[in-house]
Amino acid sequence: MSGQGTLKDWIGQTLQAELTPSFLDVVDESHLHAGHSGARPEGETHFRLDVVSSVFEGKSRIERHRIVNGALAPAFARGLHALALKARTPAEAA
Repeated sequence: MSGQGTLKDWIGQTLQAELTPSFLDVVDESHLHAGHSGARPEGETHFRLDVVSSVFEGKSRIERHRIVNGALAPAFARGLHALALKARTPAEAA
């Protein structure tokens, strides 16, 4: 994980490379959690993701979350605190 750019950008680029999604929405919701556990004044601690990828086909909800969390492990190691995730297949998104 490089020190350049925002965490939001890094998350988007990483998931594009790992999952080749047909749809990806990355929303920084850190401002909604100001003062809560895990929140930092500089933000970039709480994100909401909506990912549609064929990589998720045949996978359970837990397996899908593990795939995304694994791809984003470096971000968790550097301060990402919470991730709200919707992980769907193209058929489920249609």
